[in-house]
Amino acid sequence: MSAVKRMPKQAYETELRRLQTELVALQQWVRATDSRVVIIFEGRDAAGKGSAIKRVSEYLNPRYARIVALPAPSQRDQSRWYFQRYVSHLPSAGEIVLMDRSWYNRAGVERVMGFCTDNEYQRFLHQTPTFENMLIEDGIILLKYWFSVSDTEQEKRFRSRRDDPMRRWKLSDMDVLSITKWEDYSRAKDAMMEHTSTDAAPWWTVESDDKRAARVNVISHILSQIPYFHEPLPTVEIPERPAQGDYVRPPVDTQNFVPDHAANVAREYKKNK
Repeated sequence: MSAVKRMPKQAYETELRRLQTELVALQQWVRATDSRVVIIFEGRDAAGKGSAIKRVSEYLNPRYARIVALPAPSQRDQSRWYFQRYVSHLPSAGEIVLMDRSWYNRAGVERVMGFCTDNEYQRFLHQTPTFENMLIEDGIILLKYWFSVSDTEQEKRFRSRRDDPMRRWKLSDMDVLSITKWEDYSRAKDAMMEHTSTDAAPWWTVESDDKRAARVNVISHILSQIPYFHEPLPTVEIPERPAQGDYVRPPVDTQNFVPDHAANVAREYKKNK
């Protein structure tokens, strides 16, 4: 198993900072122009979608940039038109929606794991281009990214999650089962792209064995696909603080303070250093 060649950390951090600054400018443009943006992140389990979304959203105003990661559909959801549960999460004017998985669940996990019928699956492949064209015709900017990870790198990440108590929650039984269905997921992905990659809403593949490179590449591409420009930031005047009046702070012993755990940690660290 050959090691993945990683983007140098310093180069990554420098470029990521620059790109994230541009994302803030993009959001200012989206708000100023009442634009609506939907960015779909799809791919195999442990392909790096979540960490890429985290870097995209890190410095954006959360009031106008939402991450949508829906749970398994309820019985009520299953009784409705398939796309209905997603429509309510589409952006309003001035908003960016980042979809951590999307309606393409039907073309992936639902198809492979048998959670939908053949008729439901075929109907999805037929309706999706029409549905997405309707979104685009209504003015929504739609971008779709598939994060591609190799089988060896995926298994390595699964093992890392299993052994890390901070990330163990990210490894589900369904994730582990995907190892045994690698080829089934490959066929499902190929069929999905064949039927739903259109001129108006193409799929873009992100090579993600190197997570640093994947994040930089996807953010750079997002910025290249939206015709934003830098909106001038409003001038903010910070007023002079007025002279202290007759306010008297209540006695300290009348308040409940959080114990200074940080001070204890610092003392222990200094003692053991």
